[in-house]
Parts: sequence; structure tokens; C-alpha cells
Amino acid sequence: MKWSVQQLLSYKEKGLHIDESVDVSDVKTTDREIREITPVHVKGEAVFARDSVTFRLQIDGSMTLPCARTLNDVEYPFSIEANEIFKLEEWATFEEEDDVHELEDNTVDLLPYVKERILLEKPMQVFSEAKEGPAPAEGKDWEMVSSEEQAKKVDPRLKDLEKFFDK
Repeated sequence: MKWSVQQLLSYKEKGLHIDESVDVSDVKTTDREIREITPVHVKGEAVFARDSVTFRLQIDGSMTLPCARTLNDVEYPFSIEANEIFKLEEWATFEEEDDVHELEDNTVDLLPYVKERILLEKPMQVFSEAKEGPAPAEGKDWEMVSSEEQAKKVDPRLKDLEKFFDK
């Protein structure tokens, strides 16, 4: 998914269609919460204007994230629609609100922008259907209790105070 300006201009008349599966597994090093990510399917087309090229992309894939409660693996499928505009001429001007990317070494590389969109799509929290996670239910000097059990339980330090009103 990398083209020189000359290659892109050769597609100007016939059009450029993208339908590729891309390995983006190195986003796991950028965001450690992403435990696994499948190869991403990128589909789209390039639309040429006088001074720019706009890529209209559909990015589909799935990532594995930790559950916010239990830390279990949760499969999170995503489908992203993205428009990426690249300036083909140095002197071209655009509106200030347009997000236009500059060329690097006279080439257009879509892969970093696909990775960026995936990282932006990652939710803050995901939740698993499982009630318990990989953590043990008890350990040395502690045990996990539900909030209902906690409400019924009396703190052992205050146990003697229970007898105070019996007199």
C-alpha cells in the first residue's frame, strides 16, 4: 500500500482500487492493551483531484482486548470508514479544516494511516460475558466476595461490638 507519485498518476485515468489484507500486528507494541489483532482487510479506491488524491477506505478486522472487570480476552471486531487526502503538489493549498497529509520521499504510504485509524477505533473498555477472570478467587489472607456477601458479613474487628447492645 505504498506508491510513488508517478505510479499514482498512471492510475489517474483508469482508477486505483484497493482490496488487500494487511498485517498490522506491530500496533501491539504501540498499544499494549491490544493482545492480538487479525490481518486487516483494506478495501477502497483512490479519487484523483487536480492537486491531491483522496483514498476512501473501508478497514475491517478484529482485535483481542482485556475485559475491564475480569481481564479475560474479549474479541472486538471493527469496521472503519476512512478518508485520507494526500497532497500531490508542494504548492497546492487546501482549506485549513481539511486534514491533508504531506508526501514523504515523494511517495504515498497508507499503512501508517491505517494503523492510526485502528488505534483511534480501540474502545476505552470492553466487557466479557464471563463472571470470573483468570485471577484466583482466594489467596493468602484474602478471598474474593460478592457485594451481597460483603453486606451480610460483619467486620471481625467489630464483632465484639455486636454483644454491646445485648446487655
